[in-house]
Amino acid sequence: MKVTLQQRPSFKRAYKKLHANQRDAVHAAIREIVADPTLGEEKKGDLAGVRAYKFDCVNQQFLLAYRSSETMRTLLAVGPHENFYRDLKR
Repeated sequence: MKVTLQQRPSFKRAYKKLHANQRDAVHAAIREIVADPTLGEEKKGDLAGVRAYKFDCVNQQFLLAYRSSETMRTLLAVGPHENFYRDLKR
């Protein structure tokens, strides 16, 4: 089964600002959620339907927010925990 990746503008903006070694860690996290979309923790309330996957990115914990369906993973945001959910709600 072919899985399509879609990137929201907020994800693209954050991704562009990352260093090359941080991008490698993000790529690894994306490969993991493509393989198993249930890895991330499902959010409640305002962020219902969104999953957040925590991963280690160059000795810092990063979060990758995404929505998933059978054939598509929509990448919403990536970054450190600080203000992550506040920015994601916008």
